[in-house]
Amino acid sequence: MTQTFTQRIALDFAFPVVFTRHALDPANPVLAETLLAAGPGPHRLAVVVDGGLAAADPGLPGRLDTYVRAHADAAVLAAPPLLVAGGERAKADFAVLEAVWRLTFEARLCRQSFLLAIGGGAVLDAAGFAAATAHRGVRLVRMPSTALGQNDAGVGVKNGVNAFGRKNYLGTFAPPYAVINDHALLASLPERDRRAGLAEAVKVAALRDAAFFARLVELAPRLAVLDDDALEEADRRCALAHLAHIAGGGDPFEFGSARPLDFGHWAAHALEEATGGALRHGEAVAVGLALDTVYSGLVGLADAATVEAVLSLCRALRLAVWHPALDGLAMPAAVEAFREHLGGRLHLSLLTGIGCRVEVHEVDFARMGQARDRLRRAGAPGGRQP
Repeated sequence: MTQTFTQRIALDFAFPVVFTRHALDPANPVLAETLLAAGPGPHRLAVVVDGGLAAADPGLPGRLDTYVRAHADAAVLAAPPLLVAGGERAKADFAVLEAVWRLTFEARLCRQSFLLAIGGGAVLDAAGFAAATAHRGVRLVRMPSTALGQNDAGVGVKNGVNAFGRKNYLGTFAPPYAVINDHALLASLPERDRRAGLAEAVKVAALRDAAFFARLVELAPRLAVLDDDALEEADRRCALAHLAHIAGGGDPFEFGSARPLDFGHWAAHALEEATGGALRHGEAVAVGLALDTVYSGLVGLADAATVEAVLSLCRALRLAVWHPALDGLAMPAAVEAFREHLGGRLHLSLLTGIGCRVEVHEVDFARMGQARDRLRRAGAPGGRQP
């Protein structure tokens, strides 16, 4: 006799996302209070630091040591900080992943211990995958050090590494124990990386928040020159928009195929792969969202004013909407790879207005080619924007 029993498990995840400055100043209690929220200390703590950040901010390991000594009731360093390759190199192979696994083993971390990851989104992704799989889950505290880390990757529930030529092919969904966004860490970023993070803000605002989009337009003169307070506001609002989507979108672990905030990402992922990571993720997103915005207009979903509003904001923020790699992009293959990445049916978000979107399930590649042609003309010397 066949019998079927349905097992239901209800899970409730909650983690703080803290916005602060100078998190490693002993006078700032945020990190210590975050660790002590798990119970009386001191807790065993191991730390992974983005090598690029350490090179730009050589005093960081010393500040970390001073902080832990000042808050000895909260934590004890179980091992010296581990410096790992930053940028896409962190995810290009298993070197960082295996190094963090070894750190958790040699530091004798357990499920009640903490791993603090300080770095850009790629380092957070690799360290997060290691933390999620060591002991089936070591408590992870993320401290993103890039704009994209603070307004997107660092506040979500995804992590992973690249494999078989595909971004994030291996990974897990695992909420962090906490996220500490220290805006002061962004001061060490090159101008190129601080600007690239604005693409994520444009994307989120265009898709789901007309008021945020209007505020970006208002802030554009200050954002264009990378005014620190304006950047902090844009990054915070972008992060909050991502948190709202994760909490209220109905599919935080992406069991379905739709990923509404992946606007422009089918092209962005392909461009990153085509350039071997030379094109930053934010830069690739800017090109991808511009392409899908123009396409939205060509297929009659968005009016001319909407298309121009998005492209004008990109121009005002000095985000390039064209890259030569787009010329050689095999669009059908890139879209198919993205469908596989989604894990099911193709879902592409397109604009119907500022703050409004619709999901489509197929692509008119002739129209998409026309959108590419328009962006190419815009990117040519003296070219006019589409």
